[in-house]
Amino acid sequence: MDPLGARSQFVEVQNLPTWDQPQGVQDEVDGENLLMEEDDQLTNQLNSLESPFPFRQDINSKIVLFNGDVALLNCTAIVSTSNETLTDKNPVSDSIHRYSGPELRDELLKLKGCRTGEAKMTEGFNLAARFIIHTVGPKYKAKYRTAAESSLYSCYRNVMQLAKEHAMASVGFCVVSTVKRAYPLEDATHIALRTVRRFLENHGENIEVVVFAVSDVEEPVYRKLMPLYYPRSKKEERIGLPLLPADIGNAEGEPVVPERQIRIAEKPGNLEDNLQETSSDLGLVGSHAFARMEGDVDKQRKLILQGQMSEAAQQKQHQRNYNRWLCRARTEDLSDIAALKALYQTGVDLCGRTVMVVVGRNIPVTLIDMEKALLYFIHVMDHITVKEYVMVYFHTLTGEHNHLDTDFLKKLYDIVDAKFKKNLRAFYFVHPTFRSKVSTWFFVTFSVSGLKEKVHHIENLQQLFTCILPEQIDIPPFVLEYDTRVSIQCFTTIQLSIEDKGCYTVCVHVHFYREPDTPL
Repeated sequence: MDPLGARSQFVEVQNLPTWDQPQGVQDEVDGENLLMEEDDQLTNQLNSLESPFPFRQDINSKIVLFNGDVALLNCTAIVSTSNETLTDKNPVSDSIHRYSGPELRDELLKLKGCRTGEAKMTEGFNLAARFIIHTVGPKYKAKYRTAAESSLYSCYRNVMQLAKEHAMASVGFCVVSTVKRAYPLEDATHIALRTVRRFLENHGENIEVVVFAVSDVEEPVYRKLMPLYYPRSKKEERIGLPLLPADIGNAEGEPVVPERQIRIAEKPGNLEDNLQETSSDLGLVGSHAFARMEGDVDKQRKLILQGQMSEAAQQKQHQRNYNRWLCRARTEDLSDIAALKALYQTGVDLCGRTVMVVVGRNIPVTLIDMEKALLYFIHVMDHITVKEYVMVYFHTLTGEHNHLDTDFLKKLYDIVDAKFKKNLRAFYFVHPTFRSKVSTWFFVTFSVSGLKEKVHHIENLQQLFTCILPEQIDIPPFVLEYDTRVSIQCFTTIQLSIEDKGCYTVCVHVHFYREPDTPL
């Protein structure tokens, strides 16, 4: 902690100039150099073309180019680059470990590594940033260039996806492709800039700031290429158009590999139909058992119903089913569900376990696609449930249109992987009503097994704070207001008269709590 009155070493991202603001003399020089390269004939040709990265003032206002240490940024999350065991020593990770403290190393051990292209999240501990998103960049080899490009794209995409899922306002990127991994800096910068640009275009309505933190070596490359993907005027857009690389990725910025654009048709046989379908999403595969390359689904289900499948076979079938749901969750656009902010990760409980929050009032059951809600739950929780966690459900002020029916909950319980159930240590049901207590008891007693002892009804926030410290959980303002309003404190003065020993006054502090649907 900084001494009282001392200037903080951390950098407020709100005080940094965004890309739409003048960045100084260097930008003017770069612009003049580009203009000198433009001739009249080329201008006429370019005026008739449309740039794939048009001038967008709203996107430029979210972008910051910062020459400095990413560990010093005061934003919602910063990005750390590491290796598959999350033990890599490079300037970025060393600085983050130095400022965050020893607790980070212990937390990384619990993650049990991270695969190339994936992203995992921890607390920021002593950093100004609340979270650290860890990702693993690819090792670059010329003959495996395509695989490296796809993996690097996944790094940036998965970081942005995590930021969106957890409703983060700001993200600070380091340069993911370290020198140790031998990725050419300019090639990596193209992928980084276009991936973030596409994500902000398609899904970034709630992300306010994205910072690219670079070193003295990296800054000239970023400053040279950023006008191609984030032009600050129509003229800069036109000038940058011929300088864009041939491969600018698909609509999401993902590298396109023509020889891999092969799709298994669900109903092969009609050539014209197949040709039309190949122009659609190539990530989709037919839903028929043959397309999924597994046994006859109907036969397997029949065996399950007849009780003829072994326990191991049933577990394998369940795992395949869950994997299909997980694949769907990773490919579908769930931004409308994420925008509800009904499910998010917060801090840890007194035992150091991750806390996940569900806000019942934010789930308009009658207005949303509940299958998409199920997919979103799987997508967010899959990496959380690899270790022990707890859930806090705020039932506060929920109405009839917010109540999840038991059929949906039973379906969710049957679909999720075994780790969801095994690693759930406690489920805190905050502000329950009598009706919800009865419904919960019937559900955990007769519909599912192994949950009854984990469910705890919490009448007020003070009771919750005995399990989770207040600074470790983000509580919606309406929940705080409700809890204060219904916790009526009364003081009753009781006079006790004891013969021959005088008169004594005793103050008794009594808490009264009411059901939400009863008047004060």
